[in-house]
Amino acid sequence: MIKIFDRVTTIFIKEILIRKNMSNSIYDKNNVQLFNGDCLEILQQIKPNSVNMIFADPPYFLSNGGITCKAGKMVSVNKGKWDKSNGHEEDFKFTKRWLKACRRVLHDNGTIWISGTHHNIYKVGFALEQLGYDILNEIVWFKPNGPPNLACRYFAHSHETVLWARKSKKSKHTFNYKLMKNWDVNGDKINNQGKQMRSVWSITLTPLKEKENGKHPTQKPLELLKRIIASSTKKGDLVLDPFNGSGTTGVAARSLGRRYVGIEKEKKFLDITVNRLNSNS
Repeated sequence: MIKIFDRVTTIFIKEILIRKNMSNSIYDKNNVQLFNGDCLEILQQIKPNSVNMIFADPPYFLSNGGITCKAGKMVSVNKGKWDKSNGHEEDFKFTKRWLKACRRVLHDNGTIWISGTHHNIYKVGFALEQLGYDILNEIVWFKPNGPPNLACRYFAHSHETVLWARKSKKSKHTFNYKLMKNWDVNGDKINNQGKQMRSVWSITLTPLKEKENGKHPTQKPLELLKRIIASSTKKGDLVLDPFNGSGTTGVAARSLGRRYVGIEKEKKFLDITVNRLNSNS
């Protein structure tokens, strides 16, 4: 297992941990710490109210044996065992458990972002309301280069939903309005620099250059995460991702001067994350 530690920068993360010497910490360097394990277990080892922002890209439960189009070829939609549905009730129980665990560690003025499609996002929204979160926005991530629908029996899927919620209605959440108004929209034809940013973001699928260190089946583009983190945090804030994947959240957070904690079950994806952090991609 990869073990990379920087003695100069480990102190900041240890301040938020209940158990300071956790054996499943595999990377602790330059204000980034990665944990290999189940987020429900590791979140319990983090102090309450210690995280400023959470981004979660949870299982969408869409690996049902269907097909999709990728690079002009017909491929399976299956991502892995972790993305298969266990039925509506069990899927909702899982969703509510990890959202509850996240709420415990989230600062009273903190916010959480969760991505999804129709396969899971309604469960997420209902669970957020049940747990006392306050939903601020529903962001539509429009994919202008999304794949066609091969079945030709319904509309082509060309967007994902990202819900943004604060811990409670009393939370004094961060929103960097002027920064977002003047954000370099980087080819986003829906938003214009100098005008209020809208809740529909046109961002292309993850470019190949961001997959040079390895591929994850649900990897998000850096532009999406940079926009999310820049809009709702301040420099030095702590960002957490309970489903780290290939580490896009961590790469974006570090590039913006934020601290980061990532949790991931699959070691192979953490290996990709470490490679990306080391190559700044």
